[in-house]
Amino acid sequence: MEGQCEKTNTCGTVCLKYLLFLFNILFWLAGGAVLAVGLWTLVVKSDYISLLNSSFYSASAYILIAAGVVVIVTGIIGCCATLKEMKSLLIVYLCLLLCIFLLELIAGVLAFITYQECFPFCYQLDEELRQNLKVTMQQKYQQPGEESVTQAVDKLQQEFMCCGSHNYSDWTDSVWIQTNDQLVPDSCCKTRTDLCGLRDHPSNIYRVEGGCIMKLEEFILSQLYILGAVGIGIAFLQLVGMMFTCCLYRNLEEDPY
Repeated sequence: MEGQCEKTNTCGTVCLKYLLFLFNILFWLAGGAVLAVGLWTLVVKSDYISLLNSSFYSASAYILIAAGVVVIVTGIIGCCATLKEMKSLLIVYLCLLLCIFLLELIAGVLAFITYQECFPFCYQLDEELRQNLKVTMQQKYQQPGEESVTQAVDKLQQEFMCCGSHNYSDWTDSVWIQTNDQLVPDSCCKTRTDLCGLRDHPSNIYRVEGGCIMKLEEFILSQLYILGAVGIGIAFLQLVGMMFTCCLYRNLEEDPY
């Protein structure tokens, strides 16, 4: 009877090891996906995010990168602790999962409270972002030493199929437009060719209501949604991982050596 009990405990431990190892593989893959999204946002989309002159939105990319690295490292620790059956490392792993989970919970609560309390302020923030982008386009586009801004504006207008911060008329007060015959930059054109910006007819240029700032805000919100969805998904995985870790640690305590 005693031998049968020991065998049962051993089988339970083996099953828990496989379950926890599988969990860590999923956790590691989730971290890699988060890291990839953060790097993609930072490398591919950072050109026109920088036009806002605000670190608030670009911080989401850095948060994703940091979260991805932490998750990957935690997953590696979990795999080592599981395969080697190191109880001390399991405790470290459990503590890391608990800390990350609590940080995600606190961040979620604070985000919800901030959203509820800042509603009157959100409109002012939105207007400030609109003015920043408008001023950047009007004063820095095609100006000496502002090649990166020019490239970012052209990329923004072409990729999002928009013209101007709010609409195409924003370019009327542009320093560059006032010294050229064009009405809008060539990047506003639906079919971009040299000097196509001489005509601002709707058949020739993009006239999206809300302009580029609306498109840019939609993109930024989508990134924030991704951040939130990833946080919820990882939090759920962490609860499962903590449960498996506690069970494995208890079985290792009970199993004879």
